[in-house]
Amino acid sequence: MWSLILMGLAGLLIGGVVSFHRQQMPLALTISFGVLAVLALLAAYLLTLTP
Repeated sequence: MWSLILMGLAGLLIGGVVSFHRQQMPLALTISFGVLAVLALLAAYLLTLTP
């Protein structure tokens, strides 16, 4: 269940990355959202490994 929530969060964060990039927001903000999205996907994957 938590993995699905984290995957949804990652999708929202990736949408934020695309939106910030199109609006020419500061690069640090765009990269930080990208890193958070990758971490959310990694956490979702790690949660699927545990029984």
